[in-house]
Amino acid sequence: MKYLVLLIVLAVAVGIWRSRRPTISGAARAAPRAPLLPQDMVACEHCGVHVPRAEALMLGNHAYCSAEHRRQHSA
Repeated sequence: MKYLVLLIVLAVAVGIWRSRRPTISGAARAAPRAPLLPQDMVACEHCGVHVPRAEALMLGNHAYCSAEHRRQHSA
């Protein structure tokens, strides 16, 4: 019986301790990120999908969304 009372007292103490701690949400903990700048988009010569110029695979003036499309179009 005394162990049950001790367990209840500990549970109440932990509950009070946790409720009095300052809460910091996950969004507040993370440093605010700067907004991404717009990027130039190019269309894939093979399928027409638009991809950012920085991620496109270039072959001369032609842009491709993947190595497979670049290989298929150059063959």
